[in-house]
Amino acid sequence: MLVLKFGGTSVGSPERMKALVPLIHDAQPKIVVLSAMSGTTNALVEIGKALYARDNDLARTLIDALEAKYKQVVKDLFATSVFGTKGNELIAEHFNYLRSFTIDMFTSNEEKAVLAQGELLSTALVQFYLEESGIRSALLPALNFMRIDENEEPDLNYIETHLKAELEKHQGVPLFITQGYICRNSFGEIDNLKRGGSDYTATLIGAALRSAEVQIWTDIDGMHNNDPRIVNKTFPISELSFDEAAELAYFGAKILHPTCVLPAQKRNVPVRLLNTMQPEAKGTVIGMPASGDRITAVAAKDGITAIKIRSARMLLAYGFLRSVFEVFERYRTPIDMITTSEVAVSLTIDNPAHLNEIIEELKDFGQVEVDREQTIVCIVGTFGKDKQGYASRVFDSLKNIPIRMISYGGSENNISILIDGSLKKDALQALNSGLFNL
Repeated sequence: MLVLKFGGTSVGSPERMKALVPLIHDAQPKIVVLSAMSGTTNALVEIGKALYARDNDLARTLIDALEAKYKQVVKDLFATSVFGTKGNELIAEHFNYLRSFTIDMFTSNEEKAVLAQGELLSTALVQFYLEESGIRSALLPALNFMRIDENEEPDLNYIETHLKAELEKHQGVPLFITQGYICRNSFGEIDNLKRGGSDYTATLIGAALRSAEVQIWTDIDGMHNNDPRIVNKTFPISELSFDEAAELAYFGAKILHPTCVLPAQKRNVPVRLLNTMQPEAKGTVIGMPASGDRITAVAAKDGITAIKIRSARMLLAYGFLRSVFEVFERYRTPIDMITTSEVAVSLTIDNPAHLNEIIEELKDFGQVEVDREQTIVCIVGTFGKDKQGYASRVFDSLKNIPIRMISYGGSENNISILIDGSLKKDALQALNSGLFNL
């Protein structure tokens, strides 16, 4: 069974919903994972903010505006009065549910239930349209099988068991529609997958069923060798290993979140990135073994903060780095890059939420310097430890770019360089020219 995921733009209008049918309706059994209609989650976030602020008049105004949008979707999507009525009843049910929060207490648990309404609406509308079109399909409620544990990590064994139980209720049905992003937590409350959202749902389902392939449909034709929004000449990469894809996703390639790769890699399920607007394009297949030593692609991650701790106490000392890392652990702040010398350690973080507290604690170890608005540029490929020339090609390309930090050797798939964020465009274009002759 195939698993196909479509994002918000792919279900962003009645026309796009109708255009999905040729992509999902064929002889091959499949599960289709859908995001909320584009713009819906943002609107629900604003409704949640108004409810938190107890500005119920504003909340009702925002709810009315979003409901009017969906009423128009129903009007344009369905050709028969029977399904038009079904659609309007669905809309009324969900938006009356949202209005109920303007009366009762609103907490973080209720906020997650509010955010879930986008996926519940989009999947129900698409399922109604398939029924109206005479296509045999069934709606799989993600809240019946998608669960995270007490550590907010997906419970793959639970997902596998309960997903198979849901499928068994629909023997012989070739096509299933389900919600991305939403799930239940270990207490049974409505929650969400946060990182990677609907992509994560798709790869978790693919891993649970050991699918032949997971397809992630977006508005770009696969993973590119560089950022096409910044660099003029880029090209899609036909094949990536899981490790290469995870590095690219973590360090800035927006087409896929790094956590989404992990379930598929665990069960060795290939992931294919495809373009809804150009379905005939080959896209990118993730999961193929890397074909020899190579430089595959470049990605960049913005909003980085660099921290340097300089202290003579480091010299010939043990336990120093452990004590430094414990500061970041206490504030649940991951570290991206790290370099050390005899008397200094430099590292980077991408979440500055607790930066002031971290700096105050680090001052106990020595002199602390902080550089904000930095960018990590990541060169990804397969760099064999005995292979010569990769580092020189990278640094020759960046000879006119001041470099703040370098991380090389921690992985055979990654060379990371820290630069000032204002130099990102120049660095990506220089690497595109120097590494790919473009």
